[in-house]
Amino acid sequence: MIILSVVMLPLSIAMRFRASSTRRRAWGWLISLNLVASLLSLTVLLVTAAVSNGWIPNAFRYSLMGSAVGFACGFAGLASSRWEITPQGLHYTPNRWLILIITLVVTARIFYGFWRMWQAWQTTPAGQSWLAVSGAAGSMAAGAAVLGYYAIYWAGVQRKVRRQRSSTRAGRFS
Repeated sequence: MIILSVVMLPLSIAMRFRASSTRRRAWGWLISLNLVASLLSLTVLLVTAAVSNGWIPNAFRYSLMGSAVGFACGFAGLASSRWEITPQGLHYTPNRWLILIITLVVTARIFYGFWRMWQAWQTTPAGQSWLAVSGAAGSMAAGAAVLGYYAIYWAGVQRKVRRQRSSTRAGRFS
C-alpha cells in the first residue's frame, strides 16, 4: 500500500495542479466551507507545531514564517486571478504560474522530506532523536505556507462573492 502511494504521488500532484488552475464558479457555500477548512487546518498545524517544538527545534517559528509566506502568496494569487461576472454568477480562474510554483514547492518538499528523514534515520547517532534532525520543521513550514495561501485566497474569494451579491442586489432595486 505504501509503494502504491509513492507511485501514485506524482499523478495525484499533476491532477491537483490541473484542477487548481481551471475556471470555476464561486459558489458562496463552497467558498465558506473551504475558508473554514483552511483556517481550521492552519490552526491545527500551528498548535501541533507549538506542541512539538520541544522535540522538533524551530517547528513553531518555521511554521509561522511559512504561514507569512503563504499569506503573501495568497494576496498575490488574489491579485493575479482572472475574475468574470456572468449572469450565472462570479467565476474565477487562479493564476496557473502561481499554482504551479506552489505545487512544485510542495512536491520538492515532500521528496526532500522523505530523503532527509531516511538520511537522518540512517546516520543519527545513538542518544539523539532522528526526528529532531530530519527536517520536519521545514516540512511543517511548507505545509503552513500552503494553508496560509489558501486561507487568504478563500477569504478574498468570499469577499468578492459578497461584494458581487451586494452590487447585484443594489442594481435590481435601483
